[in-house]
Amino acid sequence: MEHHWGLITGNKEKVPLKSISVTLSINDFVAAVAATLHYENEEKVPIEAMFVFPMDEDSAVYSFEALVDGKKIVAELQDKTKAHSKYEEALSQGHQAYLLEEDDYSRDVFSCNVGNLQPGTKVAVTLRYVQELPLESDGALRYLLPAVLNPRYQLSEQSASSCLNVQKPIVPLEALPYTLSMVATITSQHGIERVQSNCSLSPIQYLTDDKTSAQVSLTEGHKFDRDVELLIYYREVHSPSVAVEKGMQDKKRDSLMGAPCAMVSFYPDIPEVNASKVCGEFVFLMDRSGSMQTPMRTEENSQLRIEAAKETLLLLLKSLPMGCYFNIYGFGSSYEQFFPESVKYTQETIEEAVERVKRLDADLGGTEILTPLRNIYKTSSIPGHPLQLFVFTDGEVSDTYSVIREVKLNSKKHRCFSFGIGQGASTSLIKNIARVSGGTAEFITGKDRMQAKALGSLKLALQCALDDISLSWELPPGLSVNMLSPEQPTIFRGQRLIIYAQLTGPMPQAESRGAVCLKHTLQGKSLENKVAFSLQPKENANFTIHRLAAKFLIQTKDLGSHEVSKEEKKDVMNISLQSGVLSSFTAFVAINKELNKPVQGPLAHRVIPRPMIATSTSMFMRSCSRLTGPFKNSRLKRRLCAADYVPYGHESTVYSSMPSPAPIENQGVADSSNEKSNSQNEHKAFGENVVLQLIFLQNANGSWKLDENLTKILGTTLEDTKAANPSQHGDPSAWATILAVLWLHANGQDLKCEWELLERKAVAWLHDHAGSSIPMLVQAANSLLKLSVNPAVFDV
Repeated sequence: MEHHWGLITGNKEKVPLKSISVTLSINDFVAAVAATLHYENEEKVPIEAMFVFPMDEDSAVYSFEALVDGKKIVAELQDKTKAHSKYEEALSQGHQAYLLEEDDYSRDVFSCNVGNLQPGTKVAVTLRYVQELPLESDGALRYLLPAVLNPRYQLSEQSASSCLNVQKPIVPLEALPYTLSMVATITSQHGIERVQSNCSLSPIQYLTDDKTSAQVSLTEGHKFDRDVELLIYYREVHSPSVAVEKGMQDKKRDSLMGAPCAMVSFYPDIPEVNASKVCGEFVFLMDRSGSMQTPMRTEENSQLRIEAAKETLLLLLKSLPMGCYFNIYGFGSSYEQFFPESVKYTQETIEEAVERVKRLDADLGGTEILTPLRNIYKTSSIPGHPLQLFVFTDGEVSDTYSVIREVKLNSKKHRCFSFGIGQGASTSLIKNIARVSGGTAEFITGKDRMQAKALGSLKLALQCALDDISLSWELPPGLSVNMLSPEQPTIFRGQRLIIYAQLTGPMPQAESRGAVCLKHTLQGKSLENKVAFSLQPKENANFTIHRLAAKFLIQTKDLGSHEVSKEEKKDVMNISLQSGVLSSFTAFVAINKELNKPVQGPLAHRVIPRPMIATSTSMFMRSCSRLTGPFKNSRLKRRLCAADYVPYGHESTVYSSMPSPAPIENQGVADSSNEKSNSQNEHKAFGENVVLQLIFLQNANGSWKLDENLTKILGTTLEDTKAANPSQHGDPSAWATILAVLWLHANGQDLKCEWELLERKAVAWLHDHAGSSIPMLVQAANSLLKLSVNPAVFDV
């Protein structure tokens, strides 16, 4: 179940939220965003409204203000406990008050309280944040404006206090009363090639002749019914760059916000290397909660998440190298594992695993990921086989900090590759478990295929990475560098490296240049990338680089109030208050005391809700019943329990709307291979895809057996196939493997990225067992199947 920003009434009459407007400015790899929500209280009583909304984990929120009937009220960032007290006191005195905070248990969920909003009052609430933008595997820069926030399961009694545990009704899309407008301005020295989106965009407008600046906007009347995704393609993405930003004049020159701050960006063009021998323990942790029974997308006949998961597991299993170890876990409210401990990759173990994959279902209840993780980590390591963990989940976990902490504690013994399935997956959970372990994070939304994303990450896991990474600086005498980012141990192919550093000491008065050099090794060979830059810091009113650096420091230290020491909490608080960047220990609060008279009478509480999945009602009631002791009669108790669940249309109470998203349609330059793949394969149930049926038959060593199961797929008879074999005395498996690989190239080209690894295994097996006879076998196979596949696919 999914839910979206906003307010709506049960009887469809009073509609407080009128519109949402977003101004987006993207400069190279960084986005600066201002999001304004326009509300109006059309009721006859004063209200306190609370809304919960998602935001990307990497967003550094630094400003919160309200415009009330023409008057601007700027919020102040304070210790969260003090901010809560100040807000409560203001409400009790009848003043208007505003509170913005990060959820205590997940860094990608925020809540905003608007208190004592008088009848007829109009309010425009504006949040400002900056954010690093991730790169996709094809080099696209990805900006996501989240609209969808999934309900999340509690891992502990403590997380019952999360703002995600508020109960609300479901409202249909046609009742959604507000629209979204967004204007995006993009500038880059790399040159802008094109912009794509899952939503309807205006034609791209280039603002300069050299195409280094452009503007796009959402078409008029867009409903905020799905995540809004922009994919920006630059002409050059591998060029290194350094930007130096001037510090705040009113801060100490050697302080976090006072000293100039540098942002170094490297995107090494790492060649694809076939490792001669790959060892490792590969553990796949797959979500089997009830929400995995929902479709991948909203289009008719879209594949179920659990079916896509089963296909993904099959492809991963078939693509693993001989000699490695593997295991598969499924988790929900409980968990199951295929083997008591990881087993060696053999024909027998792979056959058993594939049969069990076929029988998997989304039948394990909730999303309790912590227990299976701990079980995986307590298992003894296999000498010479480093653990590589692949985690697939829709991210519906409330206490993400506990999971992140567990992964971080075990980061020296493994890498974690994480996958967020569907819109609304927790960016906090998915990004951080990958970040703290040195892996990569992927999000599977829109027309993305889980299978393709997973196999792309497996390629990274099997690839050689850049090691022994270090930075060296060339600066004028007296100027030194204070590194804010720790050195990254490895970089995978397709990854970008961003590093923040302070420049301390007297800055040169005249034009001067410095240089930074990235040194690393690839397969034992020493390499380096060097880039020169100007030492004249540029002014930026938003202090974007400084705040991104502060956000990075907060992310590395802040694991929530229940997971950090007093010293760590103090450090996070100091960084947050110095930089103005929100953390889990701080909150923005604003009080408007300039009303003609304080609000009198009882205050109506209006939670801004989201639809819930069926199991959430009982979970919510349990959450409220546990809120006793210090929570009794508090703002927290009020916000969690003020609104009982009311079916749509039964009561005139303000609710938010989170309808199911409309079908996502690519605009602009479409990904034709994705569309073709979806149209041909996405509607098929698990096991019905003919390409998958052929992959089922592949042996662990990469070969195929010549039998009727194979020839049925090839469209021939076993007798004719045997007769056409030009090497009657050779290994019939070599002939069968040639035929299977040729058939894949002819009939599964649109899904090549998903079977490329298992094909490499087949080709390697052929070179060991067929050798010089491969060209002859390929020619005969092309003739039998009436194909014309180039023999070069066999590296001959």
